[in-house]
Amino acid sequence: MDTYKRVVEAKTAGRLDQIDLIFPNIELRLDKGTNKGRWVNIHLLIRPDDDDHVAKANRLLKALTFRAYDEVFACTPDDLTSLGKAADPKIIDDGAALRHGAEKFKVGFDQLREEYEKSAWARKNILIAVAGGETDGTSGVRDGADVTLRREMEKFADVIFASSQAQRDFWLGRKANISKDELVEQYGGLKPCLHGSDAHGNGTVGLPVGKRYSWIKGGLEFDALRQACVDPEGRAFVGEEPPSTGTPSQLIDTVEVINADWAKTPKIALNPGLVAIIGARGSGKTALADMIAMGCDGIGAAQGDGSRPSSSFFKPG
Repeated sequence: MDTYKRVVEAKTAGRLDQIDLIFPNIELRLDKGTNKGRWVNIHLLIRPDDDDHVAKANRLLKALTFRAYDEVFACTPDDLTSLGKAADPKIIDDGAALRHGAEKFKVGFDQLREEYEKSAWARKNILIAVAGGETDGTSGVRDGADVTLRREMEKFADVIFASSQAQRDFWLGRKANISKDELVEQYGGLKPCLHGSDAHGNGTVGLPVGKRYSWIKGGLEFDALRQACVDPEGRAFVGEEPPSTGTPSQLIDTVEVINADWAKTPKIALNPGLVAIIGARGSGKTALADMIAMGCDGIGAAQGDGSRPSSSFFKPG
């Protein structure tokens, strides 16, 4: 969270001018190993709209503990620093100890799920993503005794971090061995698969292996991720380019209103998959629909008296 705060401060100071949405992504290691000798990674994706989200996220992390060296360490900077020094007494520098302690800290799946479920704020503002690969994800949990645990971890997750076609087909119910209804029953629903660059250096930031970019249909806001969890098949995609949704010449990219002082947002970009306009009463839904219709000559031809068929927003004439 400290790194996230520094990034937001840099954005506020004028840097990252091409980045319009920043939210915390906290990666935790569960205390369950994979058959590749690593630990299953799970992520907390936090909605940044809440003014107090940093403090509330830190409060949730503080409730997570790890027992080692005859002590109980909380997921806080001070305790992680102490854990790092306990794990390697030769470390003197606090920064190095903090990094080492963060590597050693493991959280129990049951504890994480319990703390999340008893927090109304967490349930409302955090999406859970679990790695789906073999190295550090649930696919690496293969022992017969762990099948139930693997299923519980995947059921708990809103998002699967995976980019392979096989994973995406499975979580969308396209595989012959499991139907969509069975996914809902066994895993709580279909899941969107997402993939990032997982960059460990500046040269690979935003450059995922195999050009497997994640595409989310929706506005540039955190809630678009939440909508993708509701409709993963229609709103999430992994690939070099987003899927085509129509003939370019038949799509409306933008609506712009000129000489209308009343329009708080005179230029509006439209999603090519737009099928409905949703908003609060008085927010301009009808105005937008009528402007689109008028721009496409959908209001109708002028009548003999010079008027047009009435619309609910524009005055005839």
